[in-house]
Amino acid sequence: MKIGLEIHVQLPTKTKMFCSCPTEGDEQPNSRVCPTCLGLPGSKPSLNKRAVELGLTIAKVLGCTIPERTWFSRKTYFYPDLCKHFQTTQYDMPIGERGVYRLGNKDIRITRVHLEEDPGKTKRVGDNTALVDYNRSGIPLVEIVTEPDISSPAEARQFLSELLVTIRNAIDLPADGDRSVRCDCNISVGKERCEVKNVTGLKNVENCLKYEAVRQTKTLKAGGKIERETRRYDEERKVTLPARKKEYEADYGYIGEPDLGIYNIGEIAASIKIRESPIEMAARFTSQYGLDSGKAKQIVTTSLDLAALFEEIAGETDVATAVTWTTGVIAANWKSFDISRKDEILPIVKDLFEGRIKDTECGIRLKALMTGKSVDSLSQAAGDLDKIIDGLVDANAHVVEDYRKNPKAANMIIGMVMKETKGAYSSSEIVEAVTRCIEKRL
Repeated sequence: MKIGLEIHVQLPTKTKMFCSCPTEGDEQPNSRVCPTCLGLPGSKPSLNKRAVELGLTIAKVLGCTIPERTWFSRKTYFYPDLCKHFQTTQYDMPIGERGVYRLGNKDIRITRVHLEEDPGKTKRVGDNTALVDYNRSGIPLVEIVTEPDISSPAEARQFLSELLVTIRNAIDLPADGDRSVRCDCNISVGKERCEVKNVTGLKNVENCLKYEAVRQTKTLKAGGKIERETRRYDEERKVTLPARKKEYEADYGYIGEPDLGIYNIGEIAASIKIRESPIEMAARFTSQYGLDSGKAKQIVTTSLDLAALFEEIAGETDVATAVTWTTGVIAANWKSFDISRKDEILPIVKDLFEGRIKDTECGIRLKALMTGKSVDSLSQAAGDLDKIIDGLVDANAHVVEDYRKNPKAANMIIGMVMKETKGAYSSSEIVEAVTRCIEKRL
């Protein structure tokens, strides 16, 4: 099985690729359009510089070779969502080529990264009718095309998931809202491939590829032939359906875009600084600090600010202390925390590390800081929880010996506490308190 993806990322610009229409705002159909994004006669495109910068950032993150100059072409095809009957895209000189993305121990080769405009959005109404909204027409896209190096639907989902984390960090791409990521999925189990267009969502990508793999395999086993075609994915029925015969490159009639010039991008690309991606940061935490991959990923995916705090605490105390508190009380309360006060966290942890306070007091002070609750009320609640846990551990003393051999033995006490307290405490509070109670008896 061979799978290749064409990933379309809507870039977070304020205006469209070749005109000044806003990319967000009025959601009434066809309300954010102008003669240029509708392709009306006499209209002239003007390239969005910010879109170029964001596209080049992605190309650099993926290790692509970036040319000194680039230009655009017209890709001709006739479809309702393409009102001018050609798409302004890049063909023979994309902004990046021959990149690579490291997925675990495997390289996924990146064929090209290029800029283009989005077409409109088609909404099907019944079997024979479609409505088109051109608000999306002209929104800047970066298309990332991979080689067919992906071996399974599950691997495709993993690759796409990690790639999007990297891209969102690199260009501050919102994780939700109107910005979207769409994927064209190319798959072959024999000699010929099919393309499933415009699939959104990681789960849908995996499901559509699973369906196509089964469909193609059954067709071949029955003595049939796989037709080269474009298909669409029906999310409700979880099936792919024929859309049209798949075109070849020559069918698109590419010509240079006469209304746009040749752009010198080498100097812009050289000036762009690339941030460390969350995937790279997690790998560094594993190698530099000796964290297991799960802990490293937990810290980084919670928040890059939390990851920075982890490094700060580790530098001022030690790695074990930093891991204990950043993955415990701090991570549990991070989402509701006023991050502007994060500088107040380190002094509390240092008080513990230098012996001025005990674990319990450290946890209470951190939680008071991060939740706004009073130290007294939290102290009372912690005392009550500790009494409950101590009683359960006393009644089940074998758990302490079992814990020496396997820390998962604590799950027995954790379950009992959750049942007895009936939601009065968060699961992270209970896990932390049970672990502390058992470990002080070892």
